Amino acid sequence: MDFAFDARTEELRVRLLDFMDSHIYPAEPVFEEQLAERENPWSPPPVVEELKAEARRRGLWNLFLPGEHGAGLSNVQYAPLAEITGRSPHLAPIALNCAAPDTGNMEVLAQFGTEAQRKQWLQPLLDGQIRSAFAMTEPDVASSDARNIATSIRRDGDSYVITGRKWYITGAMNPNCTIFIVMGKTDPGAEPHRQQSQILVPRDTPGVTVKRGMKVFGYDDSSHGGHAEVIFDEARVPAENLLVEEGAGFAIAQARLGPGRIHHCMRSIGIAERAIELMCRRTLSRSTFGKPIAEQGVVQDWIAESRVKIEQLRLLVLKTAWLMDTIGNRGAHTEIQSIKIATPKTVEWILDKAIQAHGAGGLSQDFPLAEMWAGIRTLRFADGPDEVHKRSLAHRELKKYREAQ
Repeated sequence: MDFAFDARTEELRVRLLDFMDSHIYPAEPVFEEQLAERENPWSPPPVVEELKAEARRRGLWNLFLPGEHGAGLSNVQYAPLAEITGRSPHLAPIALNCAAPDTGNMEVLAQFGTEAQRKQWLQPLLDGQIRSAFAMTEPDVASSDARNIATSIRRDGDSYVITGRKWYITGAMNPNCTIFIVMGKTDPGAEPHRQQSQILVPRDTPGVTVKRGMKVFGYDDSSHGGHAEVIFDEARVPAENLLVEEGAGFAIAQARLGPGRIHHCMRSIGIAERAIELMCRRTLSRSTFGKPIAEQGVVQDWIAESRVKIEQLRLLVLKTAWLMDTIGNRGAHTEIQSIKIATPKTVEWILDKAIQAHGAGGLSQDFPLAEMWAGIRTLRFADGPDEVHKRSLAHRELKKYREAQ
């Protein structure tokens, strides 16, 4: 196996690393200051638009999206670039127009949207002019089983009427979020995986109420547009807003979530790398009991274990990316689930040790570690909780032996 970066990846890596040093890292304190100064507590700080313009000028734009609509990179090519953006998770992904949930929504529109849907919604997203949200999770059912979704999408003449309650809808508090992709049931009596559909619902549709922002471990994530509770009360949209056809919602969700899961994992490795960097710098600069903290055996164990864990994760993520590129997302199903289980849990451990090494500072707003920990811990729910992926993996393993018997 050849682990070297190809020429295009290396060129983009050099450009991106320079952009991180010259613009992203210096903008982090500016970003924090502007967050505190906003009139609208959910608006993106002005520095974000400045970074987006610079990233686009440098050709660092829509790197996540293959094919005609994006940069045309494979998953293997994108992996090291996404990892770099993970080092500044609040700023770098959005600066490159590579932030969730827009990435997944753009992939859905590119793959499943009609020409009219792509013109109206995909192009403004590709241009970074608007934001979007994916409305699937619900508070009144166990959404880890998507078949439980209770939101109703009812056909009424040349329209669909949507009624239901969603929550933790990422990005929906952002005033620039203008379109929701909503998952609900069009036929509760159909076969379980054909009951659901997905439909485009503009934010300004009568009957749509963005009710409140949900906190995550005390953080409102306002820099990302928050996580909202959204009410759909007889919200009526044209029938042509339906994606593909009635009953296609579950299949669209599966196609959307695979790339989303690996993108999260790619960025998470970057978060872990920054955590190790901060841990090493901190422990070398502080002394206890007559010597630098870095010379304490327990701290060296944390640092060594962190390096081993990151290298293991990176190899598994790269293997998954390669499989997705060569045999498709279905063929990489086991590996996608494996990285989704392993990555957040492992990076959470690394962040925990970095926080411990920082003492009280690790809990504070003066370092990014506590907020990174909250975000990574959240990933153990996002795109399916650990337990659902473990259940699926175990079933697949057991199937081999059941068939043999």
